[in-house]
Amino acid sequence: MVETKPGSALYRVIAPVRRRLGLALAVAALGAVAGVIGLVGIALALWELVEPDPDTGRVVALLIMAAVGTLTRFALRAWSFRESHLASFELEQRLRTDVAAHLARVPLGEVQRLGAGTVKKVVQDDVRGLHIAVADSVPLAGFIVAQPIAALIALGFVDWRLLLAVLAVFPLVMVGMMLSMRDYAEVRARYDEANEAINAAVVEFVQGMPVVRTFDDGAGSFRRFVQRVRQSTAATAAWQDSNRGAMIFANQVMAPLLTLTFALALGIWLTSTGSMSPAALVAVVLIGTLPVESVLPLIYLMNLINQSKAGAARIVDLLDIAPLPEPTQPADPVGGSIVFRSVGFAYAGADRSALAGVDLAIPSGTVCALVGSSGSGKSTIARLIPRFWDVTEGQILVGGVDVRQIPSEELLRQVSLVFQDPFLLSDTVAENIRLARPSATDAEVEAAARAAQAHDFIVAELPQGYDTPVGERGARLSGGQRQRITIARAMLADAPIVILDEATAFADPENEAAIQDAVAALTRGRTVVVIAHRLSTVVDADQIVVLDAGRVAEHGTHTELLAAGGRYARLWEHHQRARQWGLGAEAAEETVR
Repeated sequence: MVETKPGSALYRVIAPVRRRLGLALAVAALGAVAGVIGLVGIALALWELVEPDPDTGRVVALLIMAAVGTLTRFALRAWSFRESHLASFELEQRLRTDVAAHLARVPLGEVQRLGAGTVKKVVQDDVRGLHIAVADSVPLAGFIVAQPIAALIALGFVDWRLLLAVLAVFPLVMVGMMLSMRDYAEVRARYDEANEAINAAVVEFVQGMPVVRTFDDGAGSFRRFVQRVRQSTAATAAWQDSNRGAMIFANQVMAPLLTLTFALALGIWLTSTGSMSPAALVAVVLIGTLPVESVLPLIYLMNLINQSKAGAARIVDLLDIAPLPEPTQPADPVGGSIVFRSVGFAYAGADRSALAGVDLAIPSGTVCALVGSSGSGKSTIARLIPRFWDVTEGQILVGGVDVRQIPSEELLRQVSLVFQDPFLLSDTVAENIRLARPSATDAEVEAAARAAQAHDFIVAELPQGYDTPVGERGARLSGGQRQRITIARAMLADAPIVILDEATAFADPENEAAIQDAVAALTRGRTVVVIAHRLSTVVDADQIVVLDAGRVAEHGTHTELLAAGGRYARLWEHHQRARQWGLGAEAAEETVR
């Protein structure tokens, strides 16, 4: 994935609402100009009042101009913020919809690689982070640009020498800005890292509370938390110490008082020499400080934009993940056979291939068990069948057709997946089962639940039966209950191929029996690929494929592989020893001796 430049990413992300933001920017600028006009009206009215023979009608007209300008400023400012906030809400909706739609098209393996935390940060945090930048910074930008320009023009009309007096302060202001922003990116990065360390320590302290209390009474974890808090404090203090002098200087030169003092000093001198009317000093008081007053909001605006750039870059990086290529000439599979032909596959950024030269034939309606040590390639083979990724070399055929020639939706209809860790949506039991086929009737949902050995506990143990909410990730149900509901979902899908990551691996004896019955019903008459964790559960498989470092080491039936005396025979021996282990086993063995 190519890293996107933050500036271009932000410009690209706001593209759908750019026109509306342009309107908000223009309206904010007009509002700033109207505010300056209102102040000019007040200044001219006061100027007129100090004349020897003031024109009352002119004073009233100028005051009306001032009132209209001020009211217009508030009205345009409100309009600008309304447009920018509506644009921001529209952008949030668009981005979340676009990201969700895009994730539905990218390879499932890429979504898994990103992880829930990364996707959540992009969809929620980064998109929400753009809200402040879009909703607040655009009106602020219009104000920052238009107000100083309008104020400087107004000062030029009052007296060009006052204009020069205000402009003379700007070099000092620019130096102050440069000093205050010196090393900002580097120091800010250290500050953010320290805060992230605090967040990680808090999560560790809370999530690991049972463990840390058991082994160290929470003291060790709490010490780490305190240490990271101190590190964050030290980073903040170092930031303040390194910039203290610069910030004091910047605050002084950016303060309106300095500009006002400078301009008034010149104005008083000019008035004393008779080269300027005393009334002109009124204009200096009212509008002379407006250009400098825009500088501090400018720093705030720069911070907003810098924060939003990083989030925009992450959004664009996610949207730039290449979607899964769809076939130009799609074909429909016939039957449930699976064939691997010289398949090679490597994960992005991995040092070695996960699979190399894998040849495998699984006839329709048979059971194939994948066994091997961790990292041997079992899960990779299982996930390549429904095309979580595309193979690097060779091809995979389902029903006689290369999976790359089968439309994604059709391929997923051919395959049901049941994993060790069952996933349920935060919805009712019925809707979680119906996820496999949204058009299914209540009777069909119940039939699937009965086949999965789930109906009895649903109606007898759950307070609302099939309408019972299961909670986030099914938290209100036991592990065995969740697993049987996912099997019911797979039953409802009625796919000819079932990929099973041994569903009973972590079940208690009572649930294991029910789940095994459910699995038996699910796999009857279907092509089954089982990722085996316990060899005793796959001894009756039609073929057992032993994987080692991404290659097929051997394959055959349980009896054939034991007779061969190879890797499978050694795995079986280790499995038998593990089954015989128990508390006190070693002591009993010593007694026998």
